[in-house]
Amino acid sequence: MSFKVLLSAPYMIPVFDRYRAYFDQRGIQVEIAQVAERLDETSLLPYAGEIDGTICGDDHYTRRVIVRFSPRLKVISKWGAGIDSIDLEAAHEFNVQVLNTPGAFANPVADTVLQYILIFARKGPLLDHGMKLGNWQKIPGRSLHECTLGVIGVGKIGRAVLRRAKSFGMRLLANDIVKISDEFIEEVGVEMTSLTRLLKEADFISLHCDLNPGSTNLIDEQALSLVKPDAVLINTSRGGVVDQNALIGALQSASIGGAALDVFDVEPLPEDSPLLMMDQVLLAPHNANSSPSAWAKVHQNSIRNLFKGLGLEWDETL
Repeated sequence: MSFKVLLSAPYMIPVFDRYRAYFDQRGIQVEIAQVAERLDETSLLPYAGEIDGTICGDDHYTRRVIVRFSPRLKVISKWGAGIDSIDLEAAHEFNVQVLNTPGAFANPVADTVLQYILIFARKGPLLDHGMKLGNWQKIPGRSLHECTLGVIGVGKIGRAVLRRAKSFGMRLLANDIVKISDEFIEEVGVEMTSLTRLLKEADFISLHCDLNPGSTNLIDEQALSLVKPDAVLINTSRGGVVDQNALIGALQSASIGGAALDVFDVEPLPEDSPLLMMDQVLLAPHNANSSPSAWAKVHQNSIRNLFKGLGLEWDETL
């Protein structure tokens, strides 16, 4: 039986030739999509009825798409962890397996979070910029052992962040909707607490929760009203976890000290976004997962998941 699959994962497309043999040996035809960031519903629908499986990025596999792709579509292999752009209820209803690679980017994302914390605490880029303008101005910074970090979502990435922050002597608070093991709590010395208390006490608030109906706009106007005026919000999870308009308002009114954002509710970030004009904001183009070794593992695991969904054996020796 021959299969046809769609490859639309932006990180994998440029290096697909390294993995072509996996597909050629099994006679699998691979359609490579023209994609910059993700395929929306309109861009996906022309493939309806044409593919048996896909390796995708954050493509919009809505109910309409899944209905149109059925019954041929058997598996959606998500490159990476987040599956919030896939209608899981529709996938289950139409017998489409959804497989992902959770936790693959824990280390690079955690490194990115610590980078942001250090930048805001130690004022490095600001001092450098001033010096290059000819200013000999000393700007007060903070040692991390003087600061409290609040982590919302204690999965693999949240845990990696807490472990790193522990080594800097930070006071650690965390919040999660699931019970966290006593062993991990004792290991890093984190105090599990309510979301309200975390928002009120943390100097740095780092978001690491999945995007779902319960976490959408979790950080809204009311939540932001609780934070300290010099606190910094860091989001490397999903843009939809933060009410972006509320955050912009809080930054403009100086009711929050700053923000570091790797993800946004609309990506790419629109050119007219007020965030682009704010000196107290650090921005990145959904880049916190940057790690060649991690990418390579996700490439291979995404292929493995695709083959699993198609009922094919996996052979890593190719």
